Amino acid sequence: MVRVRFAPSPTGFLHIGSARTAIFNWLYARHMGGKFLLRIEDTDLKRSETRFLEEILDDLRWLGLDWDEEPIFQSRRFDVYREKAGGLLATGKAYKEGEAILFRVEPGRTIEVHDMVHGTISFQTDTIKDQVLVKSDGSPAYNFSCVVDDSHLGITHILRGDDHVSNTPKQILFYEALGLTPPKFGHMPLILGRDGAKLSKRHGGVSVLEYQAEGFLPEALANYLILLGWTPKDGREIMPLAEAVREFEITAMNDVQAKFDIQKLRWMNSEYIMAAPSGTLLPLIKAQLRDAGLDISGRDDTYISRVLELYRVRIKTLREFTGMADFFFKDDYALEEEGKKYVETEGGRASLEAFASRLEALEDFGHDALEKACRELAEEKGVKPAVLIHPARVAVSGKTKGAGLFEMMEVLGKEVVLKRIRSVTHG
Repeated sequence: MVRVRFAPSPTGFLHIGSARTAIFNWLYARHMGGKFLLRIEDTDLKRSETRFLEEILDDLRWLGLDWDEEPIFQSRRFDVYREKAGGLLATGKAYKEGEAILFRVEPGRTIEVHDMVHGTISFQTDTIKDQVLVKSDGSPAYNFSCVVDDSHLGITHILRGDDHVSNTPKQILFYEALGLTPPKFGHMPLILGRDGAKLSKRHGGVSVLEYQAEGFLPEALANYLILLGWTPKDGREIMPLAEAVREFEITAMNDVQAKFDIQKLRWMNSEYIMAAPSGTLLPLIKAQLRDAGLDISGRDDTYISRVLELYRVRIKTLREFTGMADFFFKDDYALEEEGKKYVETEGGRASLEAFASRLEALEDFGHDALEKACRELAEEKGVKPAVLIHPARVAVSGKTKGAGLFEMMEVLGKEVVLKRIRSVTHG
């Protein structure tokens, strides 16, 4: 049975690159009917924090990943590492240097690794110095503890980033010295920015938590990260996790570096937003509104859902909703500078006054009736409907762009619309 692992370090939040590694390991395990395990690399006792671990586990769950068996913690296995190093010391394969234990690397050897992504990779042991097994403070070295734990967990395949390629021959030497069969290795090319430089914050290389706060949906983020390393046979771009599990083939993974495109991710997120049920989006939108400092205590879910339906086709992230639709939840909005020209002229105010009078007479305040009233008034005045629409939009929303004016007015309601128009016309 396939057994793979993801090994987060609780010294910080889950980075987007690490999330991709976790997703591919999970995908492979689920596709093969195997096990996906967690190993917590918390040997750095000073920097490891429970809050980071809890957030990492929450982020994995948020992305739709689950794991089999209880995670193991390296901080609880120091005795095991020291025992294994002691065994190598006793057979002469390692030696002491002060309190540290080092492994003797045999020179003149060629180590070949049949990488699942890159094919055969060769290493010369002449380029590898003797390796630390246990440090002078009693803590294990990274490569040694990885081998001991992966053997303990029965890991059959290790899928990780290219930045670990140089660790692979060292780990193979430890497997051999301990009399163990090495797992199969696969190294994924790293994610770069669009400009080909190392991924950084300016490219969108931030933590999963930040994407969540920004209003990206987990399905969209997971989908996008999958495409940074693998492409389905049919070239599809929208592929939820369940479908990816069915289609995934590790042999089809890309062996060239992937470029992170935040605009592509935003587009993909908008596709998932448009397709998501209102019931899924509603609690997320309410959280965004609260985070933006908007009081929604007097707004029922029906009202918020109606506003959401006006904007779901216009937003790329859920956070954008609050900036576009804030006027639905407060009256003290500012008028955009660009829009003031529509309402601060004598002609603009006159158009608004006439439109308000026509609106006040309406019994039906639905968008069809509102549009009809607008067009009839424009025709009577011999002007284009835009002469009425532009100042009305600015008056009721403070903005020059957004959802359809009549749909907005219908949701706001007759009383609010008239109040807002007249507050502008009467200064």
